[in-house]
Amino acid sequence: MSITRDEVAHLARLSRLALGDEELDHFAVQLDAIVSAVARVQEVAAEDIPPTTHALPLVNVFRADEVRPSLGTAEALSGAPAAEDERFRVPRILEED
Repeated sequence: MSITRDEVAHLARLSRLALGDEELDHFAVQLDAIVSAVARVQEVAAEDIPPTTHALPLVNVFRADEVRPSLGTAEALSGAPAAEDERFRVPRILEED
């Protein structure tokens, strides 16, 4: 099955793309190569291979939640250029309506 220039023009219209004659010819060749590659992949005899999402099994790599010492509010704000009400003070970037 080959992709024709008319099919590329139809796809371009659906995608609202303005393609020139040279582009239509160029994309027809490229899309035909892509469709051929996908067809070759589908020819692989894989009836005895179960479908998978990853090549290797996945394991949970997250650590367990544990309470650990962390910075206190005063220590975290000590290096801030401006602080207010135990929070970082930053310049307003949005106007209020």
